[in-house]
Amino acid sequence: MEAVLSLVSLTVTKVLQFSGQTDNWNAPRVKKMEEKALEVYDVIKSIRDPEKPNTLEELEVVTEKCVEVQELGEDEYLIIIRFSPTVPHCSLATLIGLCLQVKLQRCLPFKHKTFELPNSDVTKQIERSHREQKEAEESKLPGQTQLFSH
Repeated sequence: MEAVLSLVSLTVTKVLQFSGQTDNWNAPRVKKMEEKALEVYDVIKSIRDPEKPNTLEELEVVTEKCVEVQELGEDEYLIIIRFSPTVPHCSLATLIGLCLQVKLQRCLPFKHKTFELPNSDVTKQIERSHREQKEAEESKLPGQTQLFSH
């Protein structure tokens, strides 16, 4: 009898999988991630462009579709923002990425990690800028520590 019940259970499970009915258990989680993504978008859409008087939303640098939220653990999330600078070789993409991070750190009530993904040319610029900033800070550090050691 147990073998028959197991076979029936397996068959029902397979039928539900193929019909798409098993996705219903995941629906609350998906809805929660969509709500978090909208919450993130509501925070970042009002950031002003560094060069123009418009917001990132008005310039379509960020859209609702460019924000994705994934659950990392209990009450901890990964925020992925795929923003599109107004020009391909935008010199201020690094600043836009930094503005996104700072605004989210200040305004979101939940624990998160942020990852911005501009187009590939901008990604290279950001990596180079981070590297240059780190080198500049490291070169200033000995001089700054000497000022305080006297």
